[in-house]
Formats: sequence, structure tokens, C-alpha cells
Amino acid sequence: MSNAKRTNPRIAEMLRVDHAGEYGAVAIYKGQKAVFGANPKTKEMADQLQEMQDEEQKHLDAFDKLLVERNVRPTAMTPIWNVAGYGLGVVTALMGEKAAHACTEAVETVIEQHYGSQSEEIAEVEPELAATFAEFREDELHHRDIAVEGGAKEAPGYGLLSRFIRQGCLTAIRITEKI
Repeated sequence: MSNAKRTNPRIAEMLRVDHAGEYGAVAIYKGQKAVFGANPKTKEMADQLQEMQDEEQKHLDAFDKLLVERNVRPTAMTPIWNVAGYGLGVVTALMGEKAAHACTEAVETVIEQHYGSQSEEIAEVEPELAATFAEFREDELHHRDIAVEGGAKEAPGYGLLSRFIRQGCLTAIRITEKI
């Protein structure tokens, strides 16, 4: 390795997962925008999604930088997460605005909890990184709140859709930690 000090393996897992998660979030929003941006009637929704995508892109850019600085490899699953995220975005958007919001609510609920537990885990040994996780968690909470206000819980099949998406996120986290 080019760095004098090797990144702690647990921190490397966190960075790899968080990078992949932000990559996936950007892909989801791109998929949703592809549907909503094509219809003038859903321009407001597309604009809202663009704002959230821009915040996720800032997070992704920060993790891109952290991976390089700490000599941590990204997940080998990136191409799969890109396709899965974009597909999830398209499918939930085709189901309607409330389903797209349900997708955001489910994803952001998992991610904000994930960032919260990571921040607590490393607060004493990596206070700057813990602060970054806490800051990003606040953005994710904001996205979740927008989704709830937009009717996420009124989406057709909300319970099933939400459980499916949350489980998918948790599975992606476990896979990405190692691969």
C-alpha cells in the first residue's frame, strides 16, 4: 500500500459500504427522474428528486475522496448496485409518486440508522469521520421526512414494498462489507 498506515479493516468496510450506498442512492434518484422528468405533470416531483440526488452526489463525492485518501477499495458490486438502484428507481416511479416516496422512505430509514450506528461505533477513535457520518445522517433524515410528507405510507402495498426495499438495503450492506 502507498499509505504509511493501513486503514483499520472495520473502517474500510464502513467506507466501502457508505460509498456503495451513496452510489446506489444516486442511481435510484436517476431512475426515478427518468420517469418523472419525462412528464410535464410530474416536473415538481422530478425537481424534488434532483435536489435529493444532488445531496447524495455530495456524499458520494466525499466518499470517493475518502476511499482514495485511505487506500480503500470500492466494492466489486458497484455495477450490480448501479443497475439495481436505477431499476428500483424506475419501477417505483412507474408505480406512482407515493411509491417513489415509499422507496425513499424505506432506503433512508435503513441508511440513517446505519450512519447513526457507525457514528456511535467510531466516535472516540475517529471523531472527524463520525461527524461526517452524523452530518450525512441528517441529510438522509431530511429526505425521509420529505418522502413521508409526500405520502410514502399511502403507497399501494406500502408495507410489503417497504419491507422488500429495507431488506434489499440490509442485504446489500452485508454483501458490500466483504465484496
